[in-house]
Formats: sequence, structure tokens, C-alpha cells
Amino acid sequence: MAEPKAKPSRESLERALDLLTADPGVYLMKDGEGRVLYVGKARNLKNRVRAYFNAASRSNPKTAALVARIDSFETVVTASEKEALILESNLIKRHQPRYNVALKDGKRYPSLGLDTRQAFPRLEIVRKTDRKDTIYFGPFASAKAVRETLRFINKTFKIRKCKNRDFKTRQRPCLHFQMGACLAPCYHRVTPETYQKIIKEVVLFLKGRTPELARNVSKEMHKAAAGQEFERAAALRDKLFALTRTLEKQIAVTTDFKDRDGLAVAHADDLAVITVFFVRGGYVQGHRHFELPLPVALEGELVRDFVRQYYENSPFIPKEILVPVEIEDGDLLADILSRRRGSRVYIKCPQRGEKAHLMQMVQQNAEKELAERLKRREAAADLLRRLQVRLRLAQLPVRIECFDNSTLAGSEPVASRAVFFRGRPDKSAYRRYRLKDRGEPDDYAYMHEVLQRRFRAEKTSAPDHRLPDLLLVDGGKGQLNIALAVLKELGLEGRFDVAGIAKPDEGQGETEEKFYLPGRANAVYLGRERDLLLFMQRIRDEAHRLAITFQRRQRKKSTRRSILDDVPGIGPLRKKRLLTHLGGMEKIKRAGPEELAAVPGMNHKIALTLWEYLKGAQKPS
Repeated sequence: MAEPKAKPSRESLERALDLLTADPGVYLMKDGEGRVLYVGKARNLKNRVRAYFNAASRSNPKTAALVARIDSFETVVTASEKEALILESNLIKRHQPRYNVALKDGKRYPSLGLDTRQAFPRLEIVRKTDRKDTIYFGPFASAKAVRETLRFINKTFKIRKCKNRDFKTRQRPCLHFQMGACLAPCYHRVTPETYQKIIKEVVLFLKGRTPELARNVSKEMHKAAAGQEFERAAALRDKLFALTRTLEKQIAVTTDFKDRDGLAVAHADDLAVITVFFVRGGYVQGHRHFELPLPVALEGELVRDFVRQYYENSPFIPKEILVPVEIEDGDLLADILSRRRGSRVYIKCPQRGEKAHLMQMVQQNAEKELAERLKRREAAADLLRRLQVRLRLAQLPVRIECFDNSTLAGSEPVASRAVFFRGRPDKSAYRRYRLKDRGEPDDYAYMHEVLQRRFRAEKTSAPDHRLPDLLLVDGGKGQLNIALAVLKELGLEGRFDVAGIAKPDEGQGETEEKFYLPGRANAVYLGRERDLLLFMQRIRDEAHRLAITFQRRQRKKSTRRSILDDVPGIGPLRKKRLLTHLGGMEKIKRAGPEELAAVPGMNHKIALTLWEYLKGAQKPS
């Protein structure tokens, strides 16, 4: 076995430090294996990098832990601080260093999208915000919040709800029109000009301009009443009441009616929570919390890195971003965000007035959220400690992996892995596996295959090498014995705990799940400790849900499969065009090479290949 690399001496580090320049740039701290531990930006590389190796810097436990692992460092000199800031961002994305701030907000929060190319656009709930011809509003804190907003808009503004495909082919107004909930643009009951005017009102509402919109509606209502258009005035009155009720629920925090976001940080132990409040037109529209492991960075660097990462992917950048502390590169970061927004962005740290009052409210919410998360973490730790005692596990089950299989009469067999970390689902670690089709159901063979594939990674350099503290298999003694056999084959026997969870045998009068453990003949029941049982059931149910949904998806794919999928050069788009243009598989089989080549997207070479393949497939064997 190779000898471990010796820790670099103080003299060698001093020589490297002496070679540093006082120019701006980026530095990369590396460990003995060349992995990047931390990426930072400096106005003066010599001073900044030297500071890590001073005694004062090691008073911070996180910094001390980083310095203890540093084997070498690399620097990149840039022409300006702004270039250094951009390069730092790109290097963090590339290397994802352990000690940098990493905004791992895995899920895409929902937004509302409005396609500007259409004469009669509709609002859609979307999670991707990358189309240039679409205006996006959000993101919203939850799917429930965006659905409630869309429900209010549909009821108040009566824009179309049907999808584009239905809108183009509709022959008569739908039920929404008959209920007075849609203006029926599909049947030309409203002009494009009138509809676009309503869309402008929707945009005002979604941008937080509800007071302005309410004033406009009030003026129109009085004008309609004065002109004896009483029916229209009554409709405008109802709209005004709806907008007023919405305003009553909103919190007014500033009197200048500007758009801004307020950020606050709360941290304790190894956890930091960043809370963002969205203020639109002077009213709080919503908020979100982000959980981050406390990094090496000081609070100012933490806020700077968060702002850079969060607004890099946000569909909306406000004119003003309020931060709790002054950040070193605030002006540079504001310039970068200004280019993205298309107008000036300001990053400010307010000290007095209503903005400072807003920041106090954001800070209180951040501290409240941190306290709740720490409380939940402690409750989860207590549950895991009791689970360890009850099942007599060798180690605390911080990371639990559960495997399950699914098949339909032996066809399209699949497996899944659900992972819980510190008592919570770690969805980024979920996995789905396609298994070898054995012609008939064989749960033991499926379990053997998926566990072989999962734990063979431990014997290679595959990225999925982290071992669980508890391996849970869905099944009884048979599946448990399969798991133990696989671990023995791979030399992982005894490295972590293994258990099987089986459903109750109602024929034997059993009423709850039972657990099988190695070396124990009888099953273990959790009995009165219902929270432990519900927790384990939740893990098993997650693995079961993953397997079932994946198996259904695979089955759906196989039913859509045709002989065209086996032809070289025929992809999903050409397949769709062939079926649409020629009108079905039977007509494609009867078509000649010239007719096939006339289909949009086809050429003579691929058409001839397809024709020859189909002729060969139709010959009797």
C-alpha cells in the first residue's frame, strides 16, 4: 500500500507564501490528494492567503479545521477585483469545495409564467425559468402558495385556463365561460386589445402593485357608473372588493412602494439559516428560508456568497437588496447583478428608519426558524438514539438506506433506494435501478442484483461510495439473508447494521410491521413506541413509492415502443414526424423510400435505411 503523503513543513509553506504577489486574484486551497477544499477571492493575494496561517485565524474552529487539511494552494492573478469575483464563482461551481458556502436548494421552486408571444396568453405554473419569450413571476415559497395565487387571479381577472392545444381546437366556449369565470377568447368573445389590458392588470398584481391596481379599478368603476354602465360597474366593484381583501392580508413595511429583498442570517453550532423577505411595492409578498452548513466564511462572506448564488438563478432581481452586514465586494456584486437586471441594483445595509425596522423583522424570523430547525434536529437525534437501543444497533443510524423492488409479473423489474439522513429524507441521494429481466418474478435475485450494484461502488472509485449506518431491506428473513450474503461477498460484513422490515401476517393475527435482525430467530416488534414504528414505515414507504412509480414509468415507455425505435438514425422527433405525417405504423410500412424521404426532417439516406429495415422485419423467418 502506498505511503501517505507527508504534511508539508512550515518552511515549504513559507517559501510558497513568499512567492505570492499583492495583485487581486483567486486562491484554491488543496489537500494532499489535490482536492480543492476552499476557493476564495482576494484584493491582495499575499495578505489574504498569509492570514490563513496566522495564529489569530485558527481561533475560528472551522478555519482551523480547513488549515489543518491544507497541503498546498494555487493562485490565479486577475486584472481586477470584478474579474476575481466572477472567476471565484465559476471555480466554486466547478469544484464544489467542501468549505465554501454551497446553496444546495435542490428543488426548483414554482413560478408563474406568461408567454408574451400569444395574443391571449394564460398563466402557467412552471419550475424552469429559461424561456426568453416568457415573463416569470416568483419564485413562490411552495406549490400551495402558487396555486392559491393562480386561483385568485383566475377568479378575479377571468383569463383563459385551457391549455394551448385545447385553445386552438375548441369549437365552443367551455364551462368556465358559462360560469362567468372566463372571457372565452377561444370563441372570440373578447378582443385581443381588451384581453391584453386585463393581462396588464394581472402583471401589476403579480408585481406587487395591488394598491395602484386598486386605484385604477376604482376610477374605472366610477366612470362606468357615471356612464350608466351599471353591469360593468358591478363587475368592477367585485374586482375592487377582491383586491381590497388581498391588500388587507398583506403587511406594509415601507412607504416608498419600491421592490426590495431583505436578508438576515442566524447561526448556531454548525448550522446557518438565511431568511429572505420579498417586498414588492412596499408590501411583504412572501419569504423563504435556506439552511446552510456553517462554512469557513465570516458572516459578510456568507451573505456575499449567498447573494451571488441565489440571484444568479433567480428570475427576478429587485432594485434593492438589503443585507444585515456590510459586505466586502458589495459594489462589485451590485454591478454584476445590474447587468443581469438591465438597470441599477443597490446592495445596502440600513442602520435606521423603516428599512432597518424591516431588517429587524427579517432577523427575528431567521432566528425563529433556526430555533425550530435545531429543535427538530434534536428531536430527530433523540428518535435515532432510541431506535439504536430498541433494535440493538452497533452505531447510531444517522444515514439509513432502504431498498425495495417492483415488477409486474416479472416484466420491467426495477429497484429503488430511499435515503434518510438525520431522520429526514435526503432526496438528492435517492436512486432508481433497472434490473435484469429474468422472465418471471424473483425477489431474491432482484435484491441480490441491486445490492451488488450499490455496494460494489465501495470497492471502486465510484462517487456513491458512502456507506450507510443502517441498511434496511423491504422483506423478511429471505431478503435479509440475501443482503448479508452480498455484504460478505464484497468484504463489507460487519461494517454497518442490517435489518429487514416485513408487513404483518394478518393470518397469524399480526397487526404491525416486524423487523428481522442478523443472528436473531424471532422478529422484533416496536410495540408501544409508535413514533419509531411510523418513522421506519415512512422510510419503507418512500422506497416503495420510488420503485412503484419508476416501474410504471418503465412500463409506459415499453408500451409506447415500436419497431422505429430500433432503426439507426430514427430518434424521438423523426419517429413523431413519421407517425404524424404518414398517419400510423401501417402506412409507414407500406410507404416507399421517396415517400419516407418527403417527411419533414428525413433525408434519402435515412429513408432508405428505414425502408430496408422494415422490409427485412416483415419477411417471414
